[in-house]
Amino acid sequence: MAKTHIQFTLNGQAVETLVEPRELLIHVIREQLGQTGSHIGCETSHCGVCTVDLNGASLKSCTVLAVQANGGDVTTVEGLAQSGELHAVQEAFMQEHGLQCGFCTPGMLMRSYRFLQENPNPTEEEIRVGMSGNLCRCTGYQNIIKSIQVAAQKLQAK
Repeated sequence: MAKTHIQFTLNGQAVETLVEPRELLIHVIREQLGQTGSHIGCETSHCGVCTVDLNGASLKSCTVLAVQANGGDVTTVEGLAQSGELHAVQEAFMQEHGLQCGFCTPGMLMRSYRFLQENPNPTEEEIRVGMSGNLCRCTGYQNIIKSIQVAAQKLQAK
């Protein structure tokens, strides 16, 4: 099968690569471009550990073809911190113990990053609904919810 040339911005840097038309974005990000923060979980879009931001929207990169990112802007968990400073969601997850084993954390961070842009002052219920596509097998939801609430406060204070 002939490979397709794609280019996009990954965490603020222009990247180019060759992909097979059926190749998933998560595999290209991890295996070709070396950004291994996003994890591979269920590969069916149920768990959310592969969540990235593409063109201003959260998506599960295990169900998106890499060619769909062509010309786009992709942010992974590696792109959240800027100039050596953690993003507010990263700070809050650390401060409020929003991570346990850490497997779901990159997807939780990426979804909460976009969610708080969509809803900067959410209620607890809105957070639960907004994060419902991301699963934590350690059942750490209370601290995850608290982390997102704290991140919202940090972002509003800026």
